Amino acid sequence: MSAIKKFQVTFDCAEPERLARFWCEVLGYVVPPPPEGFATWEDFTCAQPPEQRDSWFACIDPSGVGPRLYFQRVPEGKAAKNRVHLDVRVGTGLVGEERRAALEAECARLVPLGTVYVQTLYDGGDACIPMLDIEGNEFCID
Repeated sequence: MSAIKKFQVTFDCAEPERLARFWCEVLGYVVPPPPEGFATWEDFTCAQPPEQRDSWFACIDPSGVGPRLYFQRVPEGKAAKNRVHLDVRVGTGLVGEERRAALEAECARLVPLGTVYVQTLYDGGDACIPMLDIEGNEFCID
């Protein structure tokens, strides 16, 4: 059996640092320390050629378990539905109304951050809340 590989999830976006900091709030992730040789991220940014400044940003799971999230600036805007999206799992192990309440509480926490509520999908047992992040990328609370 082959070894499990570490991976990162990459987002194409307009404002990498802004979107990374949004996902830090959503997931409890943190901004990693700046690259070696730089005291701050601002110092790192200022050392880059002008065309590369603010072209990417990343955030990490402070426990080291979850994947690194990498955000890269691209010139074009989002044009269609995401082919990949994140499911933020806040209702794991819960069922019925208890699960729905947990998802709705998380939705209420995220909307003030700029998240757009799409709808609540609930069939009496399972629940899911599709949402849009601050750049219009789909994700789900489930």
